[in-house]
Amino acid sequence: MSQKFIKSQNKNSSSQAFGKYFAQAVYDNHFVGTEELADFIQRQASVKKSDIKAVLQELGEALKHFFEMGQKIKLNGIGIFKVGFSSIGVTKLEDCGAQTITTRRILFQPETSRVVVGQEKKEDGSVKQKYVNAISLLKDVTFEETHDNAMNVETEPSGSGSSTSGNSGNTTGGGNTGGGNNNSSHEPIGD
Repeated sequence: MSQKFIKSQNKNSSSQAFGKYFAQAVYDNHFVGTEELADFIQRQASVKKSDIKAVLQELGEALKHFFEMGQKIKLNGIGIFKVGFSSIGVTKLEDCGAQTITTRRILFQPETSRVVVGQEKKEDGSVKQKYVNAISLLKDVTFEETHDNAMNVETEPSGSGSSTSGNSGNTTGGGNTGGGNNNSSHEPIGD
């Protein structure tokens, strides 16, 4: 299996990428739920499905507990989760407080590993390695074009720049899709 994509043209005339074509991720309408995830894990490990389901169901409560405590959560092989939020700007220091927090969200930073992609020989004879940080969860994902119109295309809101995923919907046009990084709408996650 592979991650499916369609070819989509940017139709946002105010975008610098107007008229360009991008690969745009598409997904089928099926969400993998707790039951299916537990079935898969049971086939891979020597743990009963009922035990796996119990752990998965408690995972949400555990995450919520540690978020309420102001903690970041690192799941090995998956990544780091933490709370993020937006706040209204105020002119006086004393007016800034919890009441100015408007939007809450979960921030996720996938686990990465450094992968050597080449080397460069310097004039002094030393060798410098070239590398990229690869997201561990995506290491073996392959990509394949599809023409299945029944799949859901995920796009960023119109005019937001390039995207790899965003708000789900059944659209096939709209905003700039594919290609490049879109870090402008995401908060950095650090330790």
